[in-house]
Parts: sequence; C-alpha cells; structure tokens
Amino acid sequence: MTLKNRIHEIIFGADTPAGKFFDVALIILILASVIAVVLESVESYKHAYYYYFKIVEWGLTIIFTIEYFLRIYCTKNSKSYIFSFFGIVDLLAILPSYLSLVFVGTHYLAVVRILRIMRVFRILKFVQYVQESSLLFSAIQRSFKKIVVFLVFILSITVILGSLMYLIEGPKNGFTSIPKGVYWAIVTLTTVGFGDISPQTPFGQFIAGSVMIMGYGVLAVPTGLVSVELSQSMKTVNNVSCHNCSTEGHHHEAEFCFKCGHKVYPDEEFDDF
Repeated sequence: MTLKNRIHEIIFGADTPAGKFFDVALIILILASVIAVVLESVESYKHAYYYYFKIVEWGLTIIFTIEYFLRIYCTKNSKSYIFSFFGIVDLLAILPSYLSLVFVGTHYLAVVRILRIMRVFRILKFVQYVQESSLLFSAIQRSFKKIVVFLVFILSITVILGSLMYLIEGPKNGFTSIPKGVYWAIVTLTTVGFGDISPQTPFGQFIAGSVMIMGYGVLAVPTGLVSVELSQSMKTVNNVSCHNCSTEGHHHEAEFCFKCGHKVYPDEEFDDF
C-alpha cells in the first residue's frame, strides 16, 4: 500500500483501528475547539484566560489546516472532496481564525466546526444513521431543482403581495415602501408573524388572512418534494469511502462509485487474495 493510500485509510477509513483512533482524536479536538470558542465569548473568562484561549485556538487551527490539506493530498479527485459537504465544512472550520487577522471577532464563527461531529456516526458504526443521512442528502440533492423553481415562484408571489399591500395600506399604516411590503409578505407567508407591521384596512386584513392560510400549503410543498425523493432513494448503503473522491453511501454490492465512476475498492486492496 502506497503512502497516499495509507493516509487515505487513516483519515477516511472508519473500519480500521488507525482510522477509528484518528476520528476519535479528531472529534475530541473539535469539541475542545468549540468549547474554547464558547467560553471565550464570556467576558470574565476572556479577560482571565485570553492567552490560553489564543493558544488553543491557533494550535487547533494549525492541526485542522494540516488535516485539511492531507485530505486533499490523499484523495485522487481532490476537487470532488473540496466541493463536497464535508470538504466545505472542513474549510469553513479553519477560515474564521485566519479571517480574524483582518476582521476582528470572526474567529467566533469557528463554532461551525461542530458540524464535523457528524462523523461520530461513522466512528461508532451507527450504520443506520449513516444510511439515513446518505438517503436524506440524496433526496435533497434530487429535489433541489424542484425546490428552487418553487422558491422562485414564492419569491414572485411575495413581491406582488408586497407591492399590493404598499398600494392598499400605504405609509400611514407602516408600509412605507415595496421592500417593506415584501418583508411583511415573507413574515406572513411563513407564518412567523412578528407583528411589527400589520394591515389596518379591511381589504388589507382580508389579504393578510388569505396569505396566512396560503402559508400552511407553502410550508408543505418542499416537505412533500423531499419526501417523494426520499422514498425513491431507499436502498442499502455501506460505510465504504471511495478512494478517488471520498464519497460515501454506496450500495452494498457496488463496485464503482456512483459519483465519479472509479472503483470503490482499489486493486491493491485485493492483492492478498
């Protein structure tokens, strides 16, 4: 096994002792990093332990940076990893610290590292969770275009409603502009209802009631789209990571990656058989 494949096995493999040890250690460091960021936001702790927080922050940031570039190095199709969900999360996990050198306070955004804890499902071999997450991401991906079309339609409706309410209610009732009316339409259509602006005329209240009722249907549509795709995506998946693009969630009998087309198991793994 080459050095690159060995590194890939340690970093991406959750079924080997070395891979499991690496992931457990990584999760401990992630938790330590997030806890440090949270505690630093408390003024009393910040003043008392400022330098300790900085040592922890930059020490872990350097470790995560090295790990990120090792993931790119050991993945044959590095572009696929970089633009994958975990690839983007891994990048966002290290960017805030470097941005804080220019923009003060942005290091608090490092709490996004908590998303990396999702790897715990792989480490503890909660196969059912790995399967469900793979199915969910697949369903969202397949329904993405439909949801985008739906959101564009909803955006158009909110612009029309905002303009209509601006004409009906006017500045005297709080609708000082069309953007203000659009804001009201979004808040009402999503059934949030902040109440900071509301129609006062009978016709405006009639429209508001209609929008409220419409809001229940609006919330149900994206859920229905994902549910349909989720039911079509039901299949058995495993925890094997593709050596080319690091994609997981393959069918248990799959020989080739469904994303990049390369062999899920490299030839060198079968040299002993």
